[in-house]
Order: sequence, then C-alpha cells, then structure tokens
Amino acid sequence: MATIEKYQISSGAMRYRVRYRTPDNRQTDKRGFTTKREAQAFANTVEVAKLRGEYVAPADARVTVGEIGPGWLDRQRGHLKPSAYSSLEVAWRLRVAPRWGHVALGDIRPSAVQQWISDLRRGDNDAKTLGPSAVSRTHQVLSAILADAVKDRMITANPAAGIKLPRLTRKAKTYLTHQQVSTLAGAAGAYEALVLLLAYTGLRWGEATGLRVRDLDLLRRRVMVSENAVQVGAQIHVGTPKAHKRRTVPLPEFLLPYLARQCEGRGREDLLFPGDDGGYLKRPHPTCGWFIKAVAETGVPHTTPHDLRHTAASLAVSAGANVKAVQNLLGHASAAMTLDIYADLFDDDLEAVAIALHEARARESVGKMWARGGQPTQP
Repeated sequence: MATIEKYQISSGAMRYRVRYRTPDNRQTDKRGFTTKREAQAFANTVEVAKLRGEYVAPADARVTVGEIGPGWLDRQRGHLKPSAYSSLEVAWRLRVAPRWGHVALGDIRPSAVQQWISDLRRGDNDAKTLGPSAVSRTHQVLSAILADAVKDRMITANPAAGIKLPRLTRKAKTYLTHQQVSTLAGAAGAYEALVLLLAYTGLRWGEATGLRVRDLDLLRRRVMVSENAVQVGAQIHVGTPKAHKRRTVPLPEFLLPYLARQCEGRGREDLLFPGDDGGYLKRPHPTCGWFIKAVAETGVPHTTPHDLRHTAASLAVSAGANVKAVQNLLGHASAAMTLDIYADLFDDDLEAVAIALHEARARESVGKMWARGGQPTQP
C-alpha cells in the first residue's frame, strides 16, 4: 500500500510525498502535493490502476513520440511490401515526426490531434494541402504508434483514436472501348503487346513487367502471375503479387500472336517485357513518357497504365462476366471488394433483376388467369 509523508521545502512550506511500489515491485515516489487530501487521492488512483492492470509509470509518459516512432516504423518492414512501407515512412518523416516528435506521450491531447488533422487538410501553417487519403495515412501512422504505447502501458489511452477524418472519395474511372484500346496500342509502338495485355487481362503494371517467358502457356491460353515488380522511387522491388496470391489469368485468343512475338529470341527465364537495360521495365513518366504521348496522339480519354486495369474490368463485364469472374481476373481478395470498386459496372445486372422479377410475376399471373377460366387475377 502507498504511504504519505510530510516534508518541508526550502521556503519553509510543507508538502506531501506519496511512496508506493510499481507493479514490478520497485519502490518510487511522487512529491509536491500541497494538501494531504491531494496526496491521498493520487495514492488511491495508483492502487486502483495497479489492480486493473492500467498502471502507467510517470517516467514512461514523459517519453516522446520521436523516441518510439522509429522503432514502430522499423517493425513494419517485416510484414509490409516495400510500396506500402514507403508511404508510411514518408508520412512519418515529413508530417508526423516534425509535429509530434518532440512531444511527450502524456502531453498529447485528442483536441490537439484533431486540430492537426484539420490543418493538414486545409494546408495551414505553411503546409501543403493534403488529399483525404494522405491525411488518413498520416493519422494512421501517429495512431498506430500511440496504440503500441498503450499496449506497452506507457499511456492509458490512445489520444489519436476516434479522430474525425476527411471522407475518402474515389476518383472517376476511365473505361476505354475496344476500338480505343486498339488505337492506343497501335500508337504505343514497341509496347503494343504490353498495352493490349494490360487492357484485356487486368494485370497490374508490376505484374505485367514481372512476367517471364516461362509464365506463358500459349497452348492453354493462360498466364501465371507469380511475381510483382513494384517501383518505389527509382528502385524496383520484386516480390509476390498483391495479397501474396499467385493466380492464373486467361488470355483472349487474339493476344496470342502478340505474345508469341514477344517470346521470340528469349529464353524461358527472360523477362517478357524488359527495359532498355535488360532489367525490369520502369513505369513510363506521367508527363513525357511513351504512354502519355500515345494517349495524346490518339486523342483517347486521359488514361494511365493503371486505368487499363479498370478497362479490363469494364470489357469483361460488358462481355457477360459476373462479379466472381471479374474478381478472379483482377486478383481481388473478395467479390465484395470487386463490387465496392466497380459497382457502377454492374448497374445493368440490377436492371436485369427488375426485368426478371417482372417477367416471373407476369408468368405466374397468366397461370392463375387460366386456372380461373380466363379471368385476370385481382392485384
């Protein structure tokens, strides 16, 4: 149990000190209370916190975010892909550490975090205005660091939890027609086969540029997606596909001659779409690369290589593919994710449901009419 002692300070005034033991049985104290009642209240709080397993050492609460942030960030390397880790590292280095690195864990207040989020969204304090996704990612970093501090009993609660974040909105997708894809591919020159592959299989850029000749089975019209060459900054990181799942994707028959020409003169282990240096092909520059030049030359709607993945989904749905088939084609974790991203493509399916329900009711009504001697049923 805690004990309370009176002592005298240099001015002659009396103060009270609380001596108590921490959960690991170390003796410590807290001094400076002006009344015995204040000291007793603190002692009671300590004992209750120890019983509930909520005790936080005062010294731990004085640790700054900057002292524990780098350790949290380093722990993310073990389970995140390089691209995902890079986005967290940027958020920590450019936004979280400058604002919170010097602040003690126990001094962070929810209201201050909320104000910071609002400032990021508006671009206050000479900061660059951030979009909703960047703001959410930045908050995610701070909140995750503080959540670890709660688990380690350095603070009792996460002051970044429950903060109101800007609403995330999806930008409008670009869907090209068959003719527009053909025109764009023709203008891509040496990359014609790559453009067609992206637009008709839904492969991500890194999945397509990570393909090797051995991944193609032209007899069965299949391609095995087993690697993903993701570009982070100027570096290419090769790993498993997103969600760590390999998948087999069907190839439309018209694509086979294009891919067969890509295989000419290459060994089984060679890249199907190598860069000029023979290594992995890097993503074309967004303002002056070969892809944007082909878009400008043909006059098709503004399109990025990733938009061709959306086009693949659109063309598949228009050809009669259901949501499960589109999910497998794109390598989504679930059909729910596919519907969430491409709900607009399945509007016609909803129309078909209404038509089918109308026809089913009409057939039943006709059957009842004949059963009643030709008299229509009452609604």
